[in-house]
Amino acid sequence: MSKSIAALVFAGLVFTAPALAQDLGLSEIRGGVFVHSADEPGDLFGVFSVERMQDVNVELLFDVPGMSSWLAWGELRPHLGATVNFQGLESMVYGGVSWTVPIADSPVFVEASFGGALHNGNTQGNAVYPARNLGCGLVFRESVSLGVKLNDNAAIMATAEHASNANLCDNGNRGLTNMGIRFGYRF
Repeated sequence: MSKSIAALVFAGLVFTAPALAQDLGLSEIRGGVFVHSADEPGDLFGVFSVERMQDVNVELLFDVPGMSSWLAWGELRPHLGATVNFQGLESMVYGGVSWTVPIADSPVFVEASFGGALHNGNTQGNAVYPARNLGCGLVFRESVSLGVKLNDNAAIMATAEHASNANLCDNGNRGLTNMGIRFGYRF
């Protein structure tokens, strides 16, 4: 009996999620996997280590009426997200603004974002490798993505995110750079 109820609840969520998302102003949800500390030398083309593919990223993008109207091209949307590390290293929750720009009339787009993040990393200046000294609990976060729209609703993108305190805090500023692949779904 409980499996039937769970199936009905799941079906109800699947069919009502787009309408509920639009009521909340949610325009897109993204998720993917990242290589943690991708700026460390590694074994894959000397760039990063596959063993550090240990982060999961989830991001919500919102429509704000009139926010993009002054832009000549592209779309400006606020975002909230989280990058969670499952090996005990730095995780963060973040918010900011994303600017998505289509490349001509193709399905390819580029995106840049800027905002802030709260993290659980070291702020005391005494981190032991592979942990990083991030200096203060609130840091700047920026990201870039190169993506391809698969259809009107779905897209896949390669993303790099970076968080640091821009040398505004004591106790170090090693920064954190993660890279990965994300899938996005527009409502």
